[in-house]
Amino acid sequence: MFYVYAISSQTRSYIYVGLTGDVENRFARHNAGREKTTRPYRPFKLIMVEEVSTRVEARKREKYWKSGVGKEKLKTLL
Repeated sequence: MFYVYAISSQTRSYIYVGLTGDVENRFARHNAGREKTTRPYRPFKLIMVEEVSTRVEARKREKYWKSGVGKEKLKTLL
């Protein structure tokens, strides 16, 4: 099982979208500063998680959420 997730910085205007097999661990890594791309934007809150059965489908959903339309929908969740 794969998960597409979105996290939002609590201090700056920044949304990150990714995919993983373990959301809890990945979210903890982001907040601990163990991911280079998100380190300057800590701390984060989890704003969206989608469960997907295959990696191919997860990648398609990740691309959608990273697109302009997807990012606009994520902003409405804030």
